[in-house]
Amino acid sequence: MGPVIGEILPLAVAVAISPVPIIAVILMLFSARAGANGPAFLGGWVTGLLAVSVIVLAVSGIVGMGTGSAPAWVALLRILLGVLLLLLGWEKLRNRPPSGAAAPLPKWLQAVDQMTPGKAFGMGALLSGVNPKNLILTAAAALVIAQADLPVMDAAIAVMAFVIIGSLSIGVPVLYYRLGGAPARARLTLAKTWLGENNSTVMAVLLFVFGVALIGTGLGAL
Repeated sequence: MGPVIGEILPLAVAVAISPVPIIAVILMLFSARAGANGPAFLGGWVTGLLAVSVIVLAVSGIVGMGTGSAPAWVALLRILLGVLLLLLGWEKLRNRPPSGAAAPLPKWLQAVDQMTPGKAFGMGALLSGVNPKNLILTAAAALVIAQADLPVMDAAIAVMAFVIIGSLSIGVPVLYYRLGGAPARARLTLAKTWLGENNSTVMAVLLFVFGVALIGTGLGAL
């Protein structure tokens, strides 16, 4: 199981480095319903990652992928996922704002103050499970786990390790807000500002790096 954890670890880190969701959870922690919305958003985020992982593993089992040797279509799928990440990275790079300016954030972030815990949960699930970047990375990690043909318990541990690491960037601000006292708000505000100004660049670099990595592993398996 060790080699599998080692292969999915970078993918989990890439999921965790998601500037817009981090900004969203910080805004929720500054809202009137901070005590409920922050944990609800985290719960939705975890649920989204788990759902995608389980679905991909289930489909992989149906098509009999867990054979220990990668069929050609799995290698081609990894290459395709890598190309999609490169395209997403190029789109981010092409649309990045001028240096020092904050990238325009989604309009739905303006409504964070009015969100109920249920909506916060749903938003967390959508951003982790349906967001193209995270969907591709989570699917890629699940393919690695499926291909390894691990025992059920080991596969479950690998999935949980991926989900926990991929959720750290959301869980840490929630925990820090509860335990950090007065200084926490100021530091979280600084983090939000930096992420707003560097969102596109961070995402582009991340997508390029992991896109190339997925293409490389796919080519290596052909």
